[in-house]
Amino acid sequence: MTTFLHFYLPSNFILNQMRKAFKVSLVIAVLILLISLLRLSPFGYLIKGVRMSYLQGETSAHPTDWYGFNLRTVEKGSTTNGKIVKLSNRFDYKLSKKLVNELEKTNSASYLIYRNDTLICEKYFNGYSDSHRTNSFSMAKSIMALMVQKSIQEGYISSWDEKAVKFIPWLTETAQLSPKKSESEQFVQNLTLRHLITMTAGLDWDESYVSPWGVTAKAYYSDDVEGVMHGVPLVREPGTHWQYQSGATQLLTFCLMQALQNPPNNLPVYNSISSYFSDKFWKPLNMEADAYWSLDHENGKELGYCCFNAISRDFGRLGLLALHQGHWNGQQIIDSTFFTLATQPWKHINYGHGFWISPSTPTPFYYYQGLKGQYICVIPSKNTVIVRTGNGVNKGDATDKVHDCVKTYVEEAFR
Repeated sequence: MTTFLHFYLPSNFILNQMRKAFKVSLVIAVLILLISLLRLSPFGYLIKGVRMSYLQGETSAHPTDWYGFNLRTVEKGSTTNGKIVKLSNRFDYKLSKKLVNELEKTNSASYLIYRNDTLICEKYFNGYSDSHRTNSFSMAKSIMALMVQKSIQEGYISSWDEKAVKFIPWLTETAQLSPKKSESEQFVQNLTLRHLITMTAGLDWDESYVSPWGVTAKAYYSDDVEGVMHGVPLVREPGTHWQYQSGATQLLTFCLMQALQNPPNNLPVYNSISSYFSDKFWKPLNMEADAYWSLDHENGKELGYCCFNAISRDFGRLGLLALHQGHWNGQQIIDSTFFTLATQPWKHINYGHGFWISPSTPTPFYYYQGLKGQYICVIPSKNTVIVRTGNGVNKGDATDKVHDCVKTYVEEAFR
């Protein structure tokens, strides 16, 4: 009998395997439970954030994370003809040692130079090529400035001094979240589109992509960016203080969306800012490739303060549009007076209406700027545009807001 029982009772090996399997199953069950609870909590966006950053070897948002978002296509036109000439030897353009070192140190993806409407230099690094799309990050804020200006010219919006609450009435509800509700209610009534584009909105907003608990990370990874903005009150009188806030541009995006979807005077209806941008900019500028705008969820809303994804040469055409004061191939796409306004300081010496400014460098320039060092630099005195994309920044110790690396990208281009 003893031999019979011994034959059928599990061996120690089998028992150990069963225990291990039970432990693994228990761990998996606990993880599933925790993820389910996290998904239902106010921090559900962290799941998406971890998947798109830490699991990709990054600590925050990065230039190629757009493939993890739902997207809306910004269609190019039927022709890519334009005023750009591409030199056949542009890939062999010799860069100074200092510039090469800076580009390598900052983990660059691309570096392009346009001079006199000619692409004279085109360099790619770290496995990137001319067909790779990268995230614009906050260069999209300058794009949004151009879009709203275009909508003003066409009559969708009357002026930059329109009140934001006219387009997004729910802004009044955010005042209930402020410790000083009555003041916040008045701030909401005073808030204009100009305050939003000049970073003088006065939102309760801390600009940080690194902190997973911050409102910027929440807006970036959330599947309901409008819901996030419903939780952001105004805590300062608009127009009185400059503070860089992505939330301001996202509110401006909502205002533009409402104006396009509910236009006055029988103007054409646009169901998305992507389709408007395609019709008014991407196609007229004869862009080479479709671009993509990241959404908060499938068929959702564009993340207007960031997340416009395009190839480097097409970013260059946005720079040329600015260089030529809104004029392109015989068409005045943007009123030239806007660029005069946009590139003058407004409450901050280095920031105007959606554009960064470098007035104190040896060669003054203005530029589109995005997180991790996305730049489209416009140098009017040299009739030059420079594009740099990548995944790193050398801020240096400058007292102004102009990073040392972008100064090098510009100044070394003329060596």
